[in-house]
Amino acid sequence: MELTVATIGRAHGLRGEVALDLRTDDPELRLADGQVLRTVPASSGPLTVVSTRIQNGRWHVAFAELGDRTAAEQARGIELVVDVDASDEEDAWYPHELAGLRAELQDGTVVGEVVGLDHLPAYDMLVVRETDGTRTLVPFVRVMVPVVDVAGGRVVLDPPGGLLARDAANLEVATPEEGSAAAADAADAAEAGAVSDEPQDDPTEGGR
Repeated sequence: MELTVATIGRAHGLRGEVALDLRTDDPELRLADGQVLRTVPASSGPLTVVSTRIQNGRWHVAFAELGDRTAAEQARGIELVVDVDASDEEDAWYPHELAGLRAELQDGTVVGEVVGLDHLPAYDMLVVRETDGTRTLVPFVRVMVPVVDVAGGRVVLDPPGGLLARDAANLEVATPEEGSAAAADAADAAEAGAVSDEPQDDPTEGGR
């Protein structure tokens, strides 16, 4: 199974160095000097890591095959991938482990099926296809996804009223004051519950 480690971002400098948008929590291993990474599209690789550095919290990498800025600019958007099996980290899963899991509520009501994992700056989102075909994004944080049971083929959701399409009629409209408080509570919950990967990277690695 292919796992996306990172996506190549903008070129940096004149010698072919590029910034990376990471999709792994273990960049030291995945991007170690000498690592050879396959690419999507395959015709753009493989790429060999020559050196890495971190600037302002962002990884910058030089690849042997990208010798100048022109080559680096042309590489923008290329995905770097590796082959993986299953995650052996507690409370972390690869997207391919999550895809296809049954999504149900805490009372056992089937909501639909997990079809993917989207990475947002704050935290990851489970992509759930509900039984009526609607695609819904559910924040992949413990307060909203308290159970991930890969062996049992299911995830358990505890979403607020109105998040799921099936519950749209239950959506409560808050006053501005209530809305501000709810937003603050949601942000606190996301910060407390969000974990990253990698393995949280679609296919990338995801965790909560």
